[in-house]
Amino acid sequence: MTLRLPEGKRLAVCLSPDFDAQSVWMGTFRSRSQTNLSRGEFGAMVGAPRLLDVFRRYGITTTWCVPTHTIQTFRSAVDAIIEDGHEIGAHGVYHEYVPALDRDEERRLLDLQLHQHEKLLGTRPRGYRSPALDVTNDTLDLLAEFGFDWDSSLMGRDFTPYRPRMVAELDQENGNSFGPESRVLEFPVSWFLDDFPELESFKGNALMQSNEVVLTRWKDSFDFAHARCPGGVATWTLHPQTIGRAHNLLMLEKFLDHVTSFDDVWFPTLSELFDRWEDG
Repeated sequence: MTLRLPEGKRLAVCLSPDFDAQSVWMGTFRSRSQTNLSRGEFGAMVGAPRLLDVFRRYGITTTWCVPTHTIQTFRSAVDAIIEDGHEIGAHGVYHEYVPALDRDEERRLLDLQLHQHEKLLGTRPRGYRSPALDVTNDTLDLLAEFGFDWDSSLMGRDFTPYRPRMVAELDQENGNSFGPESRVLEFPVSWFLDDFPELESFKGNALMQSNEVVLTRWKDSFDFAHARCPGGVATWTLHPQTIGRAHNLLMLEKFLDHVTSFDDVWFPTLSELFDRWEDG
């Protein structure tokens, strides 16, 4: 199993934004606070344009995972993403917390978001990222049923795509057993390479990290992947309402100055990566 990167390229890097806007507050956090909703508005009206400007200046194309609530609420911001040549991936309807759904409701919302993508954007997304990066025992089977090529929600690898398996049976004394490999290809993610949990400020949030600490971790992760994982992919999860804040955007630009100093790094969309994957 391998990625066939373009000639002369050693590592793929995908800075993949989750364009949640207001849906993350309404869905995952179940908040109706006007202040929280305004943070989502900032992501759409300020953060997303700033991030698109950064991507243009550095010559980066990537995959934006977008709830259909965002498409309907901030359509012009999503149109700007498409006009700049970025891919749109599925990311739920209203940033629903997937582990709280039963199989029928999870299927209904997958079907609904596909119909909404086709109606609103005229295209069907090839890949999916679960809101809040969490899934159920049914998610992979449902993604395969609906014809998705790839998922980017799990953490079973760091810099290598893989065919994920669900744990079929938990057994504390005799070890767990796995189900079959999924038809869907996994592009792994990590909370360590996600801006929201470490850079977003909440009341009483004791987990928020300094930009210097996060920048060092991101650079170290890239350096390790570049040196020791040739032919791999490193995926960062960005949020316009987080990374688009002035101090965080400056940190991102420092990170990109480092990454783009290597001429053998490729910035593809996740579907471009899928098309270069070979099982075997």
